[in-house]
Amino acid sequence: MRNLKYAILGLVNREPKTGYDIKKAFDDRALTNFWHAEHSQIYPELAKLVKEGMLNCSTVIQGQKMEKKLYSITPAGKKEFETWLEDDVPIERTYKDIFRLRTFFSDELDREKYLKLLYSQREQHIVRRDYLSGILDTVFPNIPAIGTADLGDYMVLDGAVSRETDYVKWLERCIEIFEKQ
Repeated sequence: MRNLKYAILGLVNREPKTGYDIKKAFDDRALTNFWHAEHSQIYPELAKLVKEGMLNCSTVIQGQKMEKKLYSITPAGKKEFETWLEDDVPIERTYKDIFRLRTFFSDELDREKYLKLLYSQREQHIVRRDYLSGILDTVFPNIPAIGTADLGDYMVLDGAVSRETDYVKWLERCIEIFEKQ
């Protein structure tokens, strides 16, 4: 499944965007917490979506001379996006986490070296959790209204804070196990 396709359709469904605008959206505080895409992925996907009739592309003038391509969603693209939104898919079989894979093989690592990794990971996740909590508290002092784009942003950011909080708790349990033995 081309999941990037649906992320792009969703962004352009909200309002027409250039490729640059789409890349900026992936770097924005909301999407970057759970989805990432590079220029090298976005532009080929835009071309496919235009070819498939999901997006229209028009050239507009910015400033006096600079041309840019502006993408807008077609009725077929909107229908495809809405169908995808309503699809209740099963969760993915495995979430890939490099540090958990290292933990699986931690018996091959010296105890002190692994503890050092645990402390480092805990600190990194605390920093990320606090950063995300700060954004959540600053940007959303109140829960946004149902039916607004901000509500989805809020819920995803809240989920990211919860994910980091749980990861820190897991790391602290691992540290406790290694320090007691």
